[in-house]
Amino acid sequence: MGFSMVPLFLLGTMASALVGEFGIGRPLLGVLVTAGFGVAAALSLVIGPVVDAVGARRSAVALFVVSGVALVVFATAAHYLVLVVAVGVAGVPQALANPSTNKIVAAVVPPARRGGVIGLKQSGVQLGAFVAGLPLAWIADGVGWRVAVGVAAGLAFLFAGAGLLLPADPEPARVPKFGVSLSAGPAVWWLLGFSVLLGAGIAAVNTYVALFAEQELGFGVRVAAALVAALGVTGIVGRIVWTRLGSPGLLVPLCLAAVVAVVALLLSPVVWSGLAWVGVLGVGGFAVAANAVSMAAVVAASTPKSTGRDSALVSAGFFTGFAVGPPVFGLLVDGLGYSAGWVVVAVEFALAACVVAVWRS
Repeated sequence: MGFSMVPLFLLGTMASALVGEFGIGRPLLGVLVTAGFGVAAALSLVIGPVVDAVGARRSAVALFVVSGVALVVFATAAHYLVLVVAVGVAGVPQALANPSTNKIVAAVVPPARRGGVIGLKQSGVQLGAFVAGLPLAWIADGVGWRVAVGVAAGLAFLFAGAGLLLPADPEPARVPKFGVSLSAGPAVWWLLGFSVLLGAGIAAVNTYVALFAEQELGFGVRVAAALVAALGVTGIVGRIVWTRLGSPGLLVPLCLAAVVAVVALLLSPVVWSGLAWVGVLGVGGFAVAANAVSMAAVVAASTPKSTGRDSALVSAGFFTGFAVGPPVFGLLVDGLGYSAGWVVVAVEFALAACVVAVWRS
């Protein structure tokens, strides 16, 4: 789960270096995120049956290999368009992540323990944020961003070998039936809509909070990147804690708390720069955690045979939000300033809460 999202977090923590080296504006930084998550969203519509046919462990090993290839292209990119291709390739492991790992959980973990295990495995995404925001960001600041991305690529290939330690696939791989599978229960469609809005808000924070801290709050490169690491730490804690409680009813209060956190980011340039820390800790602990709670709800609402398909559909919604959120945020910032961007993120989290409230009623 961590490696599936590392390229996204690297775009956030190394935003100022990428903007400077490639001579791009803030909207084009958002387009990079769109490239990755656009591919992930499109593939998620067909990837569930593929994972079911190929097997969860084989899919997980493929995830690491493709992540490594994408990061190698990222590290060696000499032109912005090559960078777009690299991040686009990184959309493949993003699409594979939830269906393959949820299928493993459904196969080997008793139902009573699944909430906690899903919270733990979903926190891997935020572990990726921590790694990108602290050790890799420090390597980038010391010896260059390309070296840091290269280190991440080497780790991905190392973990491809470690993936063989996962439970063996019980059946031989078969040729998957490619096609868009849209047959799912009502709960899955509600959670898909919720995930679009949640993903748009989270992606904007992931991508731009470090750049915001440098440009608006005067933070240094390492301190600004540490905001992404802090987002990762509270995301880990939040995902583990909230998914253990295991109720979809938590989604509304989590999203409303995330709105308050975004308001802290909004006020940080005019009230106190320390509010930025409050904001990212809140987004990590509440909004990011809400994604894990929604994924636990998907597993609970699915049959063993439909877990991969249903997980992929909800992931497609989340990735669609990730694809749309950053470029919209970047355009707003260029036209109206960061305040307008944070207001839109707060509205996205509030609307996500409304979707769940209507569904639950």
